[in-house]
Amino acid sequence: MKTDLHYDKRAFIDLLVKRGIQDKRVLEAMEIVPREAFVGLDLAELAYDDSPLPIEEGQTISQPYMVALMTEALQLKPDDTVLEIGSGSGYAAAVLSRIVQQVYTIERHRGLTKLARERLSGLGYDNVAFRCGDGSLGWPEHAPFDAIVVTAGGPSVPSSLTRQLAIGGRLVIPVGPGLHEQKLLRITRASDDDVEIEELGGVRFVPLIGEEGWPDVEGRSSARPQEQVEPPDPLSKQIGKEASHIPSIEGVDLESLLARIGNSRLVLLGEASHGTAEFYEMRARITRELIEKKGFHFVAVEADWPDAAQIDHFVRETRAEPTQELTFSRFPTWMWANRQVLEFVQWLRKHNRQAGTADQAIGFYGLDLYSLYSSINAIVGYLEQVDKEAAAVARQRYGCLTPWEKDPLTYGRVALTKKQLGCEQDVVAMLNMLMQKRLEYSARDGRRFLDAVSNAHLVKNAERYYRSMYEGSVKSWNLRDQHMFDTLERLLDFHGPDSKAIVWAHNSHLGNAEATEMSARGEINVGSLCRRHFGDSAYLMGFGTHQGTVAAASDWGAPMEVKSIVPSLPDSYERLCHDAGLNAFFLPLRHGSKELVKQLQQPRLERAIGVIYRPATEMASHYFTASLPRQFDEYIWFDETRAVDALGPEAGSGMPETFPFGL
Repeated sequence: MKTDLHYDKRAFIDLLVKRGIQDKRVLEAMEIVPREAFVGLDLAELAYDDSPLPIEEGQTISQPYMVALMTEALQLKPDDTVLEIGSGSGYAAAVLSRIVQQVYTIERHRGLTKLARERLSGLGYDNVAFRCGDGSLGWPEHAPFDAIVVTAGGPSVPSSLTRQLAIGGRLVIPVGPGLHEQKLLRITRASDDDVEIEELGGVRFVPLIGEEGWPDVEGRSSARPQEQVEPPDPLSKQIGKEASHIPSIEGVDLESLLARIGNSRLVLLGEASHGTAEFYEMRARITRELIEKKGFHFVAVEADWPDAAQIDHFVRETRAEPTQELTFSRFPTWMWANRQVLEFVQWLRKHNRQAGTADQAIGFYGLDLYSLYSSINAIVGYLEQVDKEAAAVARQRYGCLTPWEKDPLTYGRVALTKKQLGCEQDVVAMLNMLMQKRLEYSARDGRRFLDAVSNAHLVKNAERYYRSMYEGSVKSWNLRDQHMFDTLERLLDFHGPDSKAIVWAHNSHLGNAEATEMSARGEINVGSLCRRHFGDSAYLMGFGTHQGTVAAASDWGAPMEVKSIVPSLPDSYERLCHDAGLNAFFLPLRHGSKELVKQLQQPRLERAIGVIYRPATEMASHYFTASLPRQFDEYIWFDETRAVDALGPEAGSGMPETFPFGL
């Protein structure tokens, strides 16, 4: 038997080489470790077959090639510290122990943990530490790790594991929506905020059971063993005491909230995602109350100016028919073309019918700058009606941008490399011409001139924005948020010194950037600019959720999906709110308990889901550090949320049910 096994091992090492394993230290370790010691006596003769074998507790010992492949993918060094998730028989941990300085391994089956520990002890491998528990949560007491390997497939990459990687550390893990759709990923933590992801091929592993993995299919709790369960942070109990419960969005009494808002001129209503129904519904409810009870004059949203102008015409009934241009047709369509926004827009139209005149009606405006060519068309169309000579000049000046209409990003790259003269002088000259004639034009129709000049500002800033995208993300981010703030200021000026505005945008735009890691990167946002210019007369409100579903895409321009939100991380503000035990609540921060606010000021993780959501890399892609009480004046919590109801062709067509969405 020993001779046969020796022969089998040599052949099995040769097979690994033929299959592409090149790391000599991996091959040496695979040759040193006796695989027969990790299977039952009845299977010893099969120990060096390249196939998985059954072991105790209904589990398997991995195929030798897969052990070698994953070990090589870890790119190990002799002084590394490695975490293994899924000890199983202990074989892979034994292989790792022959390559690196220290191995930590976690197994959820207590019997397997005991057997694996005994096997390695018998072999004299004393640089392996064992733990029975939930491997999806890692082993934070011994973090950071130079490498982590997971020998079971999860629905996504557990954020706890990503966080426990050292900078430069590698995580190798099978990920996929099911047993037959798994991909082996290598995730390298490039910095505190960034990871690099490589796909190593299709695989098939048993499911990763745990809090950040799959639920236990046998119905047992997938939480950590009782002795390892950490109690909720005491802050959660305090949050529960100080919070104001929301029994339902339509039924909650908002008088206390309105009192806290007081005489604020600006109310900024955020969102933790661009696709959560409850965020839109609560913003709509608060907005209705602010309009009816506090006399707010307009709503400004994180949308393109021309699209929002269509909504404005609809709610103020200043245009009888929809235009030929589709509204909110640019990715991401669901962000504004959804049932929740439609219902609010229809309410606003009905409200405005009682206002008296169109000038007294509540306006709806867009702050964003992506609609470069729609804005050009709107300017030329306006000038055609008020000044045909100026319209001809506009066509000539904006003609510089015409070749890039379908791909403005390419314009930015070409202009930056000086291969073509940029269009900056032309678009600035066009804006200046409009401003020089502002008295003449605005005397005819002030609102139409506001629309034209806002589009001209947008074109100027969008041209700069597309050039800045190749000069660094901080510059382009700041230019965009400065544009949104400047547009907001122009709207306030237009509506007069006593005007009051409600803003809808993402938390990342409306929370004070100076209270987050954005500040360290030199980034500003609408919230920080409002705080700087308006002080406490700006009331900043953020939103959050623990889990549920969200409308989002996997990549820019990709189709919308309804994705499941991964439960929030233990060290996050979201987990504090979840553990408070309330399904929904308002948490006053500016006017809240001083003791609670003081404790909440310690920076924690906070989640931000945009139009793109990547659960597999959530820790790196969607979490950042913030001080919540400095970021917001109030925090609105919904523990479990659902995706927005995106409008589509099935919504029908006509007015007023679906106009101005053009569906």
